[in-house]
This record gives sequence, structure tokens and C-alpha cells, in this order.
Amino acid sequence: MRTLLIAGNWKLNPTTVEAASALAEGVKNGLGAATDVHVAIAPPFVFLTQIDGVLSGSPIGLSGQDMYWENSGAFTGEISGPMLVDVGCTHVILGHSERRHGQGETSAQVNAKLKAALGVKLIPIVCIGETKDERLAEQTEAVLLEQLSGSLAGLSPEEMAGVVLAYEPVWAIGTGLTASPEQAQAAHAYIRGWLTQVFGEATAARVVVQYGGSVKPDNAVELLSCPDIDGALVGGAALKAADFLAIIKAGQEVTARGKS
Repeated sequence: MRTLLIAGNWKLNPTTVEAASALAEGVKNGLGAATDVHVAIAPPFVFLTQIDGVLSGSPIGLSGQDMYWENSGAFTGEISGPMLVDVGCTHVILGHSERRHGQGETSAQVNAKLKAALGVKLIPIVCIGETKDERLAEQTEAVLLEQLSGSLAGLSPEEMAGVVLAYEPVWAIGTGLTASPEQAQAAHAYIRGWLTQVFGEATAARVVVQYGGSVKPDNAVELLSCPDIDGALVGGAALKAADFLAIIKAGQEVTARGKS
């Protein structure tokens, strides 16, 4: 069984460094030294240095919410991989739907960022997923194929084994809607099958594929119990330490009993 990764994407929250530090402290204290489930949090860029200090001595990983594909240069407003590493980041989220659909980010751009992230030894969390219209038109697999093949182009099996994927149906992000366990598992199984076809069975068996999309304490166990779901990329529920810790606990329960 792959070790589950529960990651919290704070997005544009909270608004003060004090609130961000308190949230990180709450997660750190609640988790303790437990390592049976991997945990990471992704605060806004301006809080990263402060949160790195808060997390000192904790197994919790620190993640950027995005990065640029160049390491330095005249790119106003961008953040590079070496900058993220320097402030303590271990992970970086790439290709989130709010960037693909809100900012027009392409799979080719995600691919460039991914290669840059691997170049500085960050663990990339690459997001993929379909919109509501695409699901209703039964285009889910076609969309996943485009995003997988474009975002992961040119990777070796060894590089792919170090990448985390996050299946996030766009229609379930921040809407209160959640893919049913059957819907989520079907998409994850398709992703795992594609990985097997392209990178081989051994690599596909190692890749962590998270689910993201209105994951909450009351649906976490059911989702995380699915055979091909290896964790969660959590949005709104990551902004309350108690809720995020409850999702982590659900992952620990699933890990302890194993999957059928």
C-alpha cells in the first residue's frame, strides 16, 4: 500500500501572518510526530518563511502553491523553484484547476514547471481534472488523457515515480459537491492504467494519486478507502486545524486497517 499524502492548499487564506502561524501550529500540535501518513501544507508565498519556522521539528512538509519554470530573471511577480527550496519548501502544487481555468495555464506550461521542480528536488503535486460540462459530455477520460500526456511529457520512469498526481474534478472544487467514491475510483483507475501503459507497472504502482474536491472529515474515510486513491488535496477543510486533522486521522485509520 502506498503511503497516503494529505496536503492542505490554503489558497488565498488567511490574511495575516499571525492567523497563518496559528493554523500551522494547530496542525503541528495535533499531528505530533506521527509519520504513518505523509502531511504537507501550502500557505500563500508571503507566509512560507514564517510557517517553515513554525513547522520546525515536525514531519509536516511545506509546499508552494505554484512556481515558475525559470530559476531567475526578469519575470515580475514570479516565484522560482530555488526560492521555494531556500525558504524550506519540500513540495509544490502545479497545474491547479484555478490556474488552468482561471489563469489559462496550459499543460505545456505545467510540464515546464514540473521539470524545473524536479530539477531542484521539490516533490511536485500535479493537478488534473475535468469541468462539469466535460463530465456531462462524457469527456472525462479524454480530458485526463490530454492533461496527463501534456503535463508529464518527457519524464523518465524514475522521474515519474517522484511525482504526485492529484485528480480534482473541477466541478467539485469549492462547490460542496464531491465525486462519489465510485466516480473518484473510476477516474483514479484510469489514471493508474495510463501510468502503467506509459511508464510501466512498477512505476505506476509507486505513484501517489490524491483526490481533491470538497474533501471533508465526513467523507474522507470513504474516499481514502478506494484502492487507487492515495490521499487528499484539501482546500476549504484545510483552513480549520480540527477539520484538517480529522481528515489526516481518516487516512491513519485507512492505513492501519489496509485496503481491500
